[in-house]
Amino acid sequence: MPLWRDKCQDMQSASWRPGRADGPQLNAQLEGWLSQVQSTKRPARAIIAPHAGYTYCGSCAAHAYKQVDPSITRRIFILGPSHHVPLSRCALSSVDIYRTPLYDLRIDQKIYGELWKTGMFERMSLQTDEDEHSIEMHLPYTAKAMESHKDEFTIIPVLVGALSESKEQEFGKLFSKYLADPSNLFVVSSDFCHWGQRFRYSYYDESQGEIYRSIEHLDKMGMSIIEQLDPVSFSNYLKKYHNTICGRHPIGVLLNAITELQKNGMNMSFSFLNYAQSSQCRNWQDSSVSYAAGALTVH
Repeated sequence: MPLWRDKCQDMQSASWRPGRADGPQLNAQLEGWLSQVQSTKRPARAIIAPHAGYTYCGSCAAHAYKQVDPSITRRIFILGPSHHVPLSRCALSSVDIYRTPLYDLRIDQKIYGELWKTGMFERMSLQTDEDEHSIEMHLPYTAKAMESHKDEFTIIPVLVGALSESKEQEFGKLFSKYLADPSNLFVVSSDFCHWGQRFRYSYYDESQGEIYRSIEHLDKMGMSIIEQLDPVSFSNYLKKYHNTICGRHPIGVLLNAITELQKNGMNMSFSFLNYAQSSQCRNWQDSSVSYAAGALTVH
C-alpha cells in the first residue's frame, strides 16, 4: 500500500495517491496484520515501530502495536524524527486534530500546554506537519490499536530534531515523568539501517556473508544495545558504525527517560519482537531499509 496521507485540522484531505487504501481497505489490512501476531509483552509502556509504507513494514509494526492495551492507555506520545527540516530541539504541532481514514485523533492540549511552558519546544509549521511521515505513519495503527476505546484517549505528537547527547538527556528527563504513568504510552518512530548508494551508506562486514546478513548483524547489534537500556552505549555504537537509524534521536530520548526512572528504582525491560528488511541486498547496486518492532514493559 502506498503511503496513505490524510491529515489535519480544518483542511481538505491531502491528495489520495492512485491505489491508496481507503478507510475500510486500510482497516482490513491492519486487522489482518494484527491478527497474525501474539500479545506477549502487554501492556507496553513504550513501543518502537517503523514508519515506512505499510506494504514494506505493516506486518513488522503489528508486532509492536499488538502489545498496546487500549483499556488502560489514555495518552499516546508519538516521537518521530524530523526528515525535512533542520531542528536542534523538539517541535509540537499547531493543529488540534489529526485526521486518519479510520477516525480523527485529538491532540492533548493540556499536555501540550505543560510542554510549551518548559520553553524547550518549537512550533512546527503546517507544511512541516503535513510533509513529515515519521509521525503520520503511526496514526492509523494508533487508531486501530485503540479503536475499542476511541473516545477515551488523546495523542501528543512530538517532532524530534537532531539532538545532542546532552539534549537527549534533557528531553529524556522531561518525558520521564510521563513515561512513569501507566496510562501513558510512548510510540517511538524509527526505521533501522538504510543501506545502499542512494542512502550514501554501504557498511559491509564480509565475515557475515551476503550483504543483507551484514546489515542484519549490524542492526541486531544496535537492537541488543537498546534492549540493554543504555543510552551511552547506543550513542557509542552510532559513533562507531554510523548506522543510518533514522529515529536514533527519539530512541535516545526514550533510553534517557528510562535511565531517569531506573535511578528512582523503576524496573523495566525492552524486547524486540520482529525484524525485517525491505529487500535482501546482495550487490553494491542494491538498496534496502530495515525495520524493527519492540516493546517496553514495566515490572
